[in-house]
Amino acid sequence: MDVKIEPSWKEELKNEFTKPYFQQIVTFLKTERMAGKTIYPPGSMIFNAFNHTPFDKVKVVMLGQDPYHGPGQAHGLCFSVQDGVAPPPSLINIYKEIQSDIGIGMNAKTGNLTKWADQGVFLLNASLTVRVNEPMSHSKIGWAEFTDAVIKKISDDKKGVVFLLWGKFAQEKQILIDETKHHVLKAAHPSPFSADKGFFGCKHFSKTNEFLVKEGLSPVDWKI
Repeated sequence: MDVKIEPSWKEELKNEFTKPYFQQIVTFLKTERMAGKTIYPPGSMIFNAFNHTPFDKVKVVMLGQDPYHGPGQAHGLCFSVQDGVAPPPSLINIYKEIQSDIGIGMNAKTGNLTKWADQGVFLLNASLTVRVNEPMSHSKIGWAEFTDAVIKKISDDKKGVVFLLWGKFAQEKQILIDETKHHVLKAAHPSPFSADKGFFGCKHFSKTNEFLVKEGLSPVDWKI
């Protein structure tokens, strides 16, 4: 099947696109749309993380769980929202940690993280779609199998990537990562419910850049 995705990812994931579970995802989404369900993000943005961060450019992986389920929010990048939408609480806490860690002021009026994606920060949600106002509504349709394969592909075929695993859900993906050739940074989730349990003060943004420089790669400009 012809999946509209950035060419390097299309090549890397070609085997996944031919598997029965991926056809089931496509069929499920088509059925939902035919039934009049509203799905986020819009179809053209489902693979936004892949399109902004080609496989050979991936140097940091940030893992989220589920797209935002409110109107105008999700655009295929984890933790990120579209222009004109106020940054959600978890992202505000991410900004606070960046400010504390690196000492740069963040623009709390925007939550669009495309600038990070374009620098090689792969902003991957475990589920790539969601039904409006129903969090986790597409978490069991096959996306987890697909995104696990994506993480494993990055681990197997690249080296020196920094994986940011925030919260229990993301940390369950650690088993997919070869830590003999990649860097894994773990902390509590930046959600208001858990940020003070180890996310604040984790200094993951400066540590990420230190790892990248050691790998001979350019550091990320985290300023938004």
